[in-house]
Amino acid sequence: MSEIMQTNSLRPSLQLVLQRFKHWPAHTHQGSYRTLSKIETCRTPEQGFHYYACNEASCAYKEKIYHSCRNRHCPNCGNSKKEEWIESRLKELLPCKYYHVVFTLPHQLNSIIMGNRKVMFDLLFNASSSTLLKFANDPQYIGGQPGITSVLHTWGQQLSFHPHVHCIVSGGGTNAHDDWVEAKKSKYGSLFPVQALELVYKSYFLKQLRKLKEENKIDLSYDQQQNWKGLLNTLFHTRWIVYAKQPFGGPQQVVEYLGRYTHKVAISNHRIKKVDEQGDVTFRYKDYADGNKKKEITLAAKEFIRRFEQHILPFRYCKIRHYGYLGNNRRKRKVNQILAKMKLPQHPVLLRTSYEQRLAEQMGKDPFLCPCCGVGRLEKITINSHEQIKRE
Repeated sequence: MSEIMQTNSLRPSLQLVLQRFKHWPAHTHQGSYRTLSKIETCRTPEQGFHYYACNEASCAYKEKIYHSCRNRHCPNCGNSKKEEWIESRLKELLPCKYYHVVFTLPHQLNSIIMGNRKVMFDLLFNASSSTLLKFANDPQYIGGQPGITSVLHTWGQQLSFHPHVHCIVSGGGTNAHDDWVEAKKSKYGSLFPVQALELVYKSYFLKQLRKLKEENKIDLSYDQQQNWKGLLNTLFHTRWIVYAKQPFGGPQQVVEYLGRYTHKVAISNHRIKKVDEQGDVTFRYKDYADGNKKKEITLAAKEFIRRFEQHILPFRYCKIRHYGYLGNNRRKRKVNQILAKMKLPQHPVLLRTSYEQRLAEQMGKDPFLCPCCGVGRLEKITINSHEQIKRE
């Protein structure tokens, strides 16, 4: 079990960078220092531990397992929660095509977003979802409410600050009578015409941004206040990029996509190739401007941590949201109502899988089988007082 539960402290990782180099930046929003501290101490004595012992009378084997930090930004944590979330989404898929749409923001907005993360992220969610719902309600495209799952990402491949929303949209929706309406065949190669999406999205965002400014709901520096009209003029004449990708091949591809992107963190440990004693961090990235070639970049540890810190979300901020017929807490009932009207079998009730079962599936063996005698099973005998750790 220790091969899964314990972290190799010498392997290149975000945690190793934080442990070796204390050049942490002043946090720009509540909770970032707390998050960095949790990642630094993940699966170390500071997080507390469980003590396990073999239940075979003739075996004296004992093992200490340190607690994970359970922080959603930690590359070591969250896999079990990801699997549970994906299983829940499986029960919401319908037998239709699903489309992938990405809404980005001009880099000229970055400084304002950094100082107003929650408000501006909310506006990004609202602008992208409202745009999709507006087009979906048009009879020439769908004429109904689709199901939309939106996921917020804030990073580029080199850990630059690049807020954008990935949206998975059903190729159909429900009309006013709750009947299922298939999306019309598109001559655009996507669910909706991309250029029209960009214009509506930009118009909605800028209108709401002006309103936030007028109502003093965003904090602006003196320079931002002085340059406000110039910024709006620049944003108006800038193209707001929307990527409308080809539809997924089927529900299984949707699930695979969800598994890769929904619970993704700014950088995974396998991308970090070297953490040297001089204070440099080397990691791999994909260069989209050069044919998606994989390259490496080396940054000073202080700069690496600063870039990572930009992507720590506000405390308990919801980065995955649902709209359309998925947009409320009765969405599973709604999906089953749609299936009933389609005269298709309803999704079965989701059965919760225990942590032990999930771990066994990952390892391909019983993770609690005693590694010493091979007969007994490891049982929890002691819990350190730090067991109750708040999730973020």
